[in-house]
Amino acid sequence: MNEPVIAASRLNLTFQTNDGPVHALKDVNLEINKGDFVSFIGPSGCGKTTFLRCMAGLETPTGGDITVNGMTPDQARMARAYGYVFQAAGLYPWRTIGGNIKLPLEIMGFSKPDQAERVKHVLELVDLAGFEKKFPWQLSGGMQQRASIARALAFDADILLMDEPFGALDEIVRDHLNEQLLQLWARTEKTIGFVTHSIPEAVYLSTKIVVMSPRPGRITDVIDSPLPKERPLDIRDSKEFIEIAHRVRDGLRAGHHDV
Repeated sequence: MNEPVIAASRLNLTFQTNDGPVHALKDVNLEINKGDFVSFIGPSGCGKTTFLRCMAGLETPTGGDITVNGMTPDQARMARAYGYVFQAAGLYPWRTIGGNIKLPLEIMGFSKPDQAERVKHVLELVDLAGFEKKFPWQLSGGMQQRASIARALAFDADILLMDEPFGALDEIVRDHLNEQLLQLWARTEKTIGFVTHSIPEAVYLSTKIVVMSPRPGRITDVIDSPLPKERPLDIRDSKEFIEIAHRVRDGLRAGHHDV
């Protein structure tokens, strides 16, 4: 049996604040395997993003264990094990799209020819070929977010961590990017951790849906999706899709009642 790519065991995180301790995560246990597309869904403040940030070494748990590729999150970050996509595209306005994507490659010391090749490759992956010399303000919100994904893919990490990347976009653009993300996942075979507030988005994208409760964040349900890997948008009208969506909704309700 292969070792899980990400493994959390009895993970706890308590923030100390002026108003007293805030219990963000409590006894979180989860395994994510290579090639999984795992969505985290729950109410605001339930610890979804905090859990993702623990995977990325951006937050330090106060109890329990978490490993990424068998290493601590800090070691995994040093080993370039993952790319991270934030809620906002976070592109530097004074850099071109190509320049923004190149930034982590410059910091990591990739050669100029390697940088150029990687930028060309990831722009094609996210369907932005030809936009390398444009500036962020010349692109729509959806295109900016695709550029942000390209930047996270540029150094070819096996894991992609995505914190509600489409939350600010309108529904039509979001649907289109959901389709594109599934195609990207199929082509690259990355392991993806994805935070969302949207039940349809979680069900449409994921091989596994992790339902979390209000603070302190606990996992109330882990749903292995029976949907096929090939998913046209109209799969959302299918009986199987609707049944999974109901189970997610029931899990979210149960989490509220348990608090």
